[in-house]
Amino acid sequence: MKIIIAGAYAIGTHLAMLLSRNDQDIVLIDEDEDRLENISGDYDLMTIHASPSSIKTLKNAGVNGADLYIGVTPDENMNMNSCILAKALGAKKTVAKVNNYEFVDPKQASFFNKLGIDSLIYPENLAARDIISGLKMSWVRQRWDVHDGALVMLGIKMRETAEILNEPLKDLCKPETPYHIVAIKRGEDTIIPRGDDELKIYDMVYFMTTRNYIPYIRKIVGKEHYVDVKNVMIMGGGDTAIRATKYLPEYMNAKIVEKDEQRCEYINEEVNTDQIMVINGDGRDLPLLLEEGIKNTQAFVALTGNAETNILACLTAKRLGVRKTIAMVENLDYVSMAESLDIGTIVNKKAIAASNIYQMMLDVDVTNTRFLMNANADVAEFTAQEGSKVTKKKVYELGLPQGATIGGLVRNGEGHLVSGNTQIEAGDIVVVFCHEVNMSRLEKFFN
Repeated sequence: MKIIIAGAYAIGTHLAMLLSRNDQDIVLIDEDEDRLENISGDYDLMTIHASPSSIKTLKNAGVNGADLYIGVTPDENMNMNSCILAKALGAKKTVAKVNNYEFVDPKQASFFNKLGIDSLIYPENLAARDIISGLKMSWVRQRWDVHDGALVMLGIKMRETAEILNEPLKDLCKPETPYHIVAIKRGEDTIIPRGDDELKIYDMVYFMTTRNYIPYIRKIVGKEHYVDVKNVMIMGGGDTAIRATKYLPEYMNAKIVEKDEQRCEYINEEVNTDQIMVINGDGRDLPLLLEEGIKNTQAFVALTGNAETNILACLTAKRLGVRKTIAMVENLDYVSMAESLDIGTIVNKKAIAASNIYQMMLDVDVTNTRFLMNANADVAEFTAQEGSKVTKKKVYELGLPQGATIGGLVRNGEGHLVSGNTQIEAGDIVVVFCHEVNMSRLEKFFN
């Protein structure tokens, strides 16, 4: 597959990292030579130092033979315009990153399709959905719903209260067990577990289960005493914060702390003031936080544009007794540091956006993908095609690549966990967890 990426910024470079594992034909265009030099030595791709809005540039990049053109510069106008040009010049599919929620309204999809833009990505909205998903379950670091919640993947930090520590998984995870452990993150290592592996304190464990067994998972990991979130404090009133309030459940209330007075006035016009209170102040001001009741707050969300500020603010909130903290960390280099500090949930909107674009590059029917930064792994929903390899043998006979495991499947809208003796059928939506495996290597199993 030939893929052209316009913009060697965070999303573009993260995409290049994901794609470099899949042996794709990648061309990266950017107007800044230094940015291109910083990435070209690390990944197998061709770089072009030019403007992506130039017809000559697009032709030189071979856009007429491109399977996918991606505009991910900071300038949404350039992204959309270059997508229109790319489609007119022969690109099969185009996707543009935008900064305006109005553009991603489903009602506008046909309008943009006619222009030549097949998909639009609004990172702030994607991040907002993840944040609210995390707030709904205070005891979970990461939640990922498969096929509208028929299956659920939960990333949970093990504490001393967990009752499943230090016991071989072959004794814990039997055919009748209502969960499947698909991965373990221990320190810097990601483990695709086998029967002799054991869960240790401070492991980040990824469970696959069905929605009705979530309370059971909560019990065995010892998180029943975690208070559910009702009051949320958000530091930073940017677009991500505003979008997050749009998805806030009715039973939650939030306070947004924003230091810019004019921005506060704008936020007040955009949010439901019956549910959201806007406070003009500095979220790093400890007396202000105490005055606004942080000790009676179950969740603290730091969404400023500064990763260091967000990390430190979450550490302060934890010291004040807030159980659930979420930090937006835009610098990927800081993600592992934030995890080592036990911040809580880490949100990187650029990595989320890259994951959404990544699924467009797979040939098989893949409806949902997620790159798990902490585990350096991918999770995806594959649809088993009629006559495909996965429908001809039981799971234990498939010979999946090392580092890949099947977590579960959805059949006729109902979630099922998978064992070695499971027989996958055509039409099943299969959840696959991949660590250091090219996801394209799995396509042959489902085609």
